[in-house]
Amino acid sequence: MARSVKELLVFLEDELAPRGINLEILSGICAGLHRPGGQTVADKMLFMVAAMAAEMERDLIRERTLDGLAAAAAHGRKGGRPPAVSDDVLAAARARRARGQSVTTIAEALGVGRSTLYRALEDDGS
Repeated sequence: MARSVKELLVFLEDELAPRGINLEILSGICAGLHRPGGQTVADKMLFMVAAMAAEMERDLIRERTLDGLAAAAAHGRKGGRPPAVSDDVLAAARARRARGQSVTTIAEALGVGRSTLYRALEDDGS
């Protein structure tokens, strides 16, 4: 529902409370009907604890993701999409460009998008 306590509270106040939507917990220590408007101290506490738990879980997921990316980088692996223009294609494009061909013609001949080729040549300094 939300990624932070603030976001959850805003959602509860702006979306659920005006429509009269309540939370009903069917079993356990918190069983019962709880209102997001927080009419009782128990309701306010329940929603705050739930929101804090959700925010903590989101932070843990982020930490694990960053740790995984760092471990992959340490093993020489890089995430993300592979480059659309390989070194061989870029070399061929540079050679054709040096002969005076237009980028549009080169892109069609090499089977890459024109804007992709422009970016690759720009990044390369050509």
